[in-house]
Amino acid sequence: MTQDVPTHVDLAQDFADSGVAEVLAELDRELVGLAPVKARIRETAALLLVDRARRRLGLATETPTLHMSFTGNPGTGKTTVALKMAALLHRLGYVRKGHLVTVTRDDLVGQYIGHTAPKTKEVLKKAMGGVLFIDEAYYLYRAENERDYGQEAIEILLQVMENNRDDLVVILAGYGDRMDRFFASNPGFRSRIAHHIEFPDYSDGELLHISEGMLARQNYVLDAAARGAMAQYIAARRGQPHFANARSIRNALDRARLRQANRLFTEARGPLDAAALSTLTEPDIRASRVFDGGLDVDRASRQAAAE
Repeated sequence: MTQDVPTHVDLAQDFADSGVAEVLAELDRELVGLAPVKARIRETAALLLVDRARRRLGLATETPTLHMSFTGNPGTGKTTVALKMAALLHRLGYVRKGHLVTVTRDDLVGQYIGHTAPKTKEVLKKAMGGVLFIDEAYYLYRAENERDYGQEAIEILLQVMENNRDDLVVILAGYGDRMDRFFASNPGFRSRIAHHIEFPDYSDGELLHISEGMLARQNYVLDAAARGAMAQYIAARRGQPHFANARSIRNALDRARLRQANRLFTEARGPLDAAALSTLTEPDIRASRVFDGGLDVDRASRQAAAE
């Protein structure tokens, strides 16, 4: 006995029942700014809700191509948005599990003949039913090295992206200009990517808001003078090399907390209350080398931002 095909759908009710609103609310809560990115995510959610409704009415049968490209500078929220996208796709029934597997070239490409295929296939096996996020995807392709094994990983990925698109969504991420060159060199990827989302840099005001949110999650605050110093730090740091948006702010706050701890140990003359232990002051921020024209960035952060 065949099931009757409905003649109408209620998209508003579908939206309410899907749990998508909760995912979108989490995105707004957890990420400052990024208005164009959030708009694209909402548009994608609407597209998928309509696609699901069309299936119920017998108007569509094939799974839409959902592979994506996220481009932008470091620290702009690409990994967080990928995590929310995985949850959204799961809520709408486009992936079975909704988990996110994050990898780089080293997780996919081997060092010798016969090593790459097992590594790549193992990663794909873990990612099936969810989203595979390949950060700095352009490093998979190294045209200058004829003996590089990245091309083997690319060929396996392309095959799986085409044949298993109803069970896996792949998101490629990295700098915009490098991703453009990567797509030009690997047209198979471009033809399989349906959604290209560009992540803008944060404004100074947004970065200040982000810094206060990062501190609040660890039960710290900036006093008024420290907040002003932090605003000046952000403006100065942005113009320096290896700036990585929210990532650079997180590193700066970690160093400010170290300075605060040292200050409390060396200056305290008696018991300290919770406010003293939780407040960053202006000297904790202004001790940064940025205010003297230097780089307030350690070697690990410099390497991460440059990659």
